[in-house]
Amino acid sequence: MAPAFIFFMLFQPFMAVLDKTPRRFFALLSLACLAMLAFGLYLQHVLGLEPCPMCIVQRYALVLVTVFCALAALSKPRGLHLLMALLTLLAAGFGAFVAARQSWLQWYPPEVVSCGRDLYGMIENFPMQRVIPMVFKGGGDCSKVDWTFLGGSIANWSFLCFVGLAALMLLFLGRQFIKRQAT
Repeated sequence: MAPAFIFFMLFQPFMAVLDKTPRRFFALLSLACLAMLAFGLYLQHVLGLEPCPMCIVQRYALVLVTVFCALAALSKPRGLHLLMALLTLLAAGFGAFVAARQSWLQWYPPEVVSCGRDLYGMIENFPMQRVIPMVFKGGGDCSKVDWTFLGGSIANWSFLCFVGLAALMLLFLGRQFIKRQAT
């Protein structure tokens, strides 16, 4: 009982923001996602880390989360907030799945590199109808750890961010469901 009470007391101000200003909540999430995308581009273009196709797919999922949160922040109807939260939850879940798979590949690398070519090489050498399936199969060395922070790889941190985003969407949807039941 005590841990639940402490959790409730610590997150009460956050819950008030969810209830009173959902547009601000979605705008902050959208800005946070933009910051993560900008950091990924910094790692790629300034530090020279080449993303593998699994990283690219995670970026696409993060772009979807960003767009859905931005659309929710710009919309007024509550029903659209719920729809965008559900779509954000699905995109974050997909991103978490891909990040978890990549983390698993990094922890237990295969004997033979199974990801294939890098995305840009595939786009230059193959027609687009062949590139898209190849990207989703993986290409490049997805098991390679190029950068770490506090012992976690980019894929590990990406997984944590996607799980956090999904948890926030579940919290938002749960609060909205509770509010609807109360009225």
